[in-house]
Amino acid sequence: MNYAIIAAGEGSRLVQEGVQLPKPLVCLDGTPMIKRLIDIFMECNPTSLSVIVNEHMTQVRDYLEGLRLPVPFNLVVKSTPSSMHSFYEVSRGFTDGKFCLTTVDTIFRPEEFRRYIKAFEADGTADGYMAVTSFIDDEKPLYIDADSDMVITRFRDDSDGHDRYISGGIYGLTAPALDVLADCMQRGVSRMRNYQRALVDAGLRLKAYPFDKIIDVDHAGDIATAEAFLNSTDPTDQLTNNNQNG
Repeated sequence: MNYAIIAAGEGSRLVQEGVQLPKPLVCLDGTPMIKRLIDIFMECNPTSLSVIVNEHMTQVRDYLEGLRLPVPFNLVVKSTPSSMHSFYEVSRGFTDGKFCLTTVDTIFRPEEFRRYIKAFEADGTADGYMAVTSFIDDEKPLYIDADSDMVITRFRDDSDGHDRYISGGIYGLTAPALDVLADCMQRGVSRMRNYQRALVDAGLRLKAYPFDKIIDVDHAGDIATAEAFLNSTDPTDQLTNNNQNG
């Protein structure tokens, strides 16, 4: 499995709220978020790792260059206008086979991720496995429609009042998805959610894979929320949604 991390954002909201470290180096239980992701990936059958950081994140770049990893490591230093453009940049480092992409502030339980990767690896018919969750921890969630086989039929910006899942921001994909990505770049499409719509429009078979909870660290208060989530042993715990409560 090729893994990729998008860490090219500026983390401006964290800075405004008094967090001085660049977002990828913000610690959860003493471990930088980006190192936590890398450690999880390195336990899930990795063949390569690609990471993109923006040109201003010299501290993050230095940290990553100091790591010693057991797989080929492609570090891209480039500022991009959107996550989709960052995805395009890191995709150049992929070797043959399936790949899994996420952003640096996407927080999930390692055991759920391992089950997700095993299911994706074992499925020989799907073009992709998209992590979904019924726990809404996003200021602008991307809602998902899926059929009885959990094949995604549509991505929506707005709720219809009967939503079961939203996108969790973990994308497991195969080679045909890169062709769609190249086409999106050529047509001037931006934003990952529009790319996901293009995948469905292109006829790719995307499976929705439910996670119990996935949390984004966008605000200072989300750090404590994420730590509480990771330390909880109750899969049905109800965490405070800092993004919604301000």
